[in-house]
Amino acid sequence: MSEATGMQAPPMLLAFDDEWTLAARVAQALGWRVCEVQRHGFPDGETRLRLPPHLPACVALLRGLQQPNAKLTELLLAAAGARELGARRLALVSPYLAYMRQDIAFTPGEVVSQRQLGRLLAAAFECVMTVDPHLHRVTTLDEVVPGRRGVTLSAAPLLGDWVAQQVPGALLVAPDEEAEQWVAAAARGPGLAYLVSHKQRLGDHEVQVSVPAADVSGRAVVLLDDVASTGRTLVDAACTLRVRGAATVDVAVTHGLFVGDALQRLQAAGVRHVWSTDSVPHASNCVSVAPLLAQALAEWAVPPV
Repeated sequence: MSEATGMQAPPMLLAFDDEWTLAARVAQALGWRVCEVQRHGFPDGETRLRLPPHLPACVALLRGLQQPNAKLTELLLAAAGARELGARRLALVSPYLAYMRQDIAFTPGEVVSQRQLGRLLAAAFECVMTVDPHLHRVTTLDEVVPGRRGVTLSAAPLLGDWVAQQVPGALLVAPDEEAEQWVAAAARGPGLAYLVSHKQRLGDHEVQVSVPAADVSGRAVVLLDDVASTGRTLVDAACTLRVRGAATVDVAVTHGLFVGDALQRLQAAGVRHVWSTDSVPHASNCVSVAPLLAQALAEWAVPPV
């Protein structure tokens, strides 16, 4: 509380320098103050963090978890520090949430990374927000962060609108069955047609994609997925579509990780344009998730009754 006014200080958004552009957009939409989590790296690999010395009771921390192994220690330290500096309600805004794929042990002794990361985040935050998490056998983010509030947002409708503007009448194609939920959501608003492909994974870097026997000849096709990592699935799908006579093939994804030479491989496969949201900073960013995050934060920041 402010002694001068007797009113609670407004919420604050904390962010790291490498995600400042998105954080500034979110804060501007909310009318919140945004402050940087300052970092200093020591020669031995440790990091010193510095937060604003006096935090309001309601604080949100924006941190995407691409390259998660390098970021999780800093994230958990920042969350603990925020508590000591005055935060009573703490939300994690993680546009890209890592370690969501492994939700069961496929062989005896495997660590179920989704479950363990979820428990860590639940211990640090009252609320975890993310965009298009890769949930398969788990249906809601609430299950991932036990006892806490999980908020799942989707950029698929935003991507669908973007595609409709750039390629009117495009045929949307899901590169595998798991992507059907996003392609269906993207197609719904602008009324685009879509197909769902079948994927057979042969290894970490080898997949085989089968496109349904529909006529794609002469069509402008856009492959749409939640995440592009190595890009192998999209590359194989693009090659198949080109062989089947697609006039053009473009790619739209929520999370553009594009590991290694993924982007170059897509271009070599005949992909014309690659579009992504700014959930992960990348040169292909064309659609912002800031409005989604701002709306969700505004709803969360309302004090509980």
